Amino acid sequence: MKPVMHKVLSIASSFIILSAGGFAFYYTNLHVTNPAVEAKSTLGQPPKATSNKNALDLKQIINLNQKKVVSIQVEMPDGVGQGSGFIYNNIGDVITNAHVVANASTIRVKTSDTSVYSGKVIGMSTDKDVALIRISALAGKEPMMISNTKNTELGDPVIAFGSPHGLDNTVTTGIISGLNRDFTIGDTKYTNVYQISAPIAPGNSGGPLVSQSTGEVIGINSAGGNDGNIGFSIPLSQVISMIQGWSDHPDDQLSAKSTSTSDQQLSDTYTADSLSQDATYLIQYFYENLNSGDYVTAYSLLGSDWRNKQSYETFRQGYIETKNVTLNHVSVLSSTPSSAEIEGIIEAQESNGTDGKLSSYKLLYTVAMENGKLKIIKGTATKL
Repeated sequence: MKPVMHKVLSIASSFIILSAGGFAFYYTNLHVTNPAVEAKSTLGQPPKATSNKNALDLKQIINLNQKKVVSIQVEMPDGVGQGSGFIYNNIGDVITNAHVVANASTIRVKTSDTSVYSGKVIGMSTDKDVALIRISALAGKEPMMISNTKNTELGDPVIAFGSPHGLDNTVTTGIISGLNRDFTIGDTKYTNVYQISAPIAPGNSGGPLVSQSTGEVIGINSAGGNDGNIGFSIPLSQVISMIQGWSDHPDDQLSAKSTSTSDQQLSDTYTADSLSQDATYLIQYFYENLNSGDYVTAYSLLGSDWRNKQSYETFRQGYIETKNVTLNHVSVLSSTPSSAEIEGIIEAQESNGTDGKLSSYKLLYTVAMENGKLKIIKGTATKL
């Protein structure tokens, strides 16, 4: 089993179309460490599709959905593994592939803000390669929009979300490059699946395939060609009724096989190196939310002392006139298993009446664990 590196925020775009024949297939799941979460209500329903389907642009769709995509790390009798998943409903159910969580004794789910939770499998079909994890601590979180249509067509633009090779919050784009593909991996026979040109790789397994036109989930990324430039996604319409059945009637015998505890947020176990990588990611994620205008999420990444000294409204006003921020030259000055000092340079396009001006700042942030979560504890910015 190959080790999976910790994540660094990466948003990539690709529009490469490859032919369907002659590929060696592999599961897009790599074996790694960590647990997950659980929820007990049986009333959860996925959100209904919106009628205003063309209101968002690509960046908005990415920003809204990446908060609902998770990295899944499991412990199994023969090793450890990693995959991806996405929040299905408001009671904390997460959809993933069966091959990501099959035989897992513990499941750890890491969300976009680096928080870690424990969970249990409440439904699984190895034939269809689909599983549902319940994570009580995620109850109340906004789920992804689920597509109600089966009318996906060749050439439709799509976005693949996931954590390939442990790089959390990775996004690739492409098109539906083939329909009704059939193949077999192990005991699983995939039938009538989507072929996509959005590259997927080990760790993407279980992540959502999203329509660029609507921002809704249309598939579950499940397998890829061994060169990484082709992928295959299970149409959600094939399995959605089965998934909803698991949510309404969880399989207690299946969930009892896991030693994961429910209703629990976990404190991640860091080394100096892994914490520095998560800290770098958190700073990048902070500025990505500022750029998208999601000041609520950005503010939530700050430590409690910083938030106590600065109200949300004051925080928001400090960035409301900034049109765009480019984060450059991010580096780790020092790191321990509990904190890291991160340095970076930003270029901010700031409004100045009717004109805009470009300003550069040198940043210094301290990122550390606070109440089991990684937070931006303090920071300074010096204008260059």
